[in-house]
Amino acid sequence: MAGGFRRGNRQRTPKLEGRGELQSMEREGPFKEWLGMPDLYRYHLEVDGESYSYQTEDAELPVQVGDRVVFRYKETRAGNWVDRNSLGKAIDPSEYQ
Repeated sequence: MAGGFRRGNRQRTPKLEGRGELQSMEREGPFKEWLGMPDLYRYHLEVDGESYSYQTEDAELPVQVGDRVVFRYKETRAGNWVDRNSLGKAIDPSEYQ
C-alpha cells in the first residue's frame, strides 16, 4: 500500500487558524491571469485588527462585515494569505439551536 509520497523526513508546518470579527472587506478585480482561466478576485480582509488577503473566483463572499469568521492561513513575506475555500462563518455552539 502506497504511503504519503513525501520525500525525506521533513515535517510539514501546520496551518495557522484565524478567527474573529470581520471588520472590513475590499474587493479588487476581476483579474485575468491567463487564457482559459476564470476571473480571479482579490479581497483584502481585516479581522480583529489583522489584515489578510484572499483570492477566489467568486465575485461575492459568503460572509459579511460584522460576521464572526474562521479560516486557515499562511504567513508570507507579502502578508497573510487565507487558504482557498477555507473562509466561512464561525458557529458558536452555545448560540446554535
